[in-house]
Amino acid sequence: MSQQRDKILLPMIPAERKTVAVVALIAMIRMFGLFALLPVLSIYAARLDGATPTLIGLAVGAYGLTQASLQIPLGMLSDRIGRFPVILGGLAVFAAGSLLAASSVTIGGVIAGRLLQGAGAISATLTALLADSTREEVRTRSMAAYGIAIGSSFVLALVFGPVIAAANGVPALFVIAAVGAGVAALLTLLL
Repeated sequence: MSQQRDKILLPMIPAERKTVAVVALIAMIRMFGLFALLPVLSIYAARLDGATPTLIGLAVGAYGLTQASLQIPLGMLSDRIGRFPVILGGLAVFAAGSLLAASSVTIGGVIAGRLLQGAGAISATLTALLADSTREEVRTRSMAAYGIAIGSSFVLALVFGPVIAAANGVPALFVIAAVGAGVAALLTLLL
């Protein structure tokens, strides 16, 4: 029983702590840009040229469509070519989609931007990187820290997203998402 308890309470080594902290921060920054849009995107999209209820719904859900369809293929690609190229490429695609959506004045442009944002599907690759970089004894804690970072990002984004949008407009949220992807790419280089 004592050995099992000691195994459960085994501390992370410095390299594991660094990786967990950086990966959790990357996820937190990236998700902030997405979550901040949730309370305001449909209202904003309704004012765009060509908006219909169906297209507004597509603008909101487009990210999820490409995200869900590309998680497994990009995860498999990261198994083949490595985690870092997929993470950096995904962040670049996400940033490009964010900038496209920020500069669009039509519903079609925002939908295209949101589809591109989702094409930067790196969640599976980030969790695989965590699994690769941690010992089995601390992996559950590593994944918990990752989940806490995403949950914290959700709370912060729902509070600050509408405030930022009210002060600077919804396109500012897309720009913040693009800048956040750049910051996350720089953080990736720390690993």
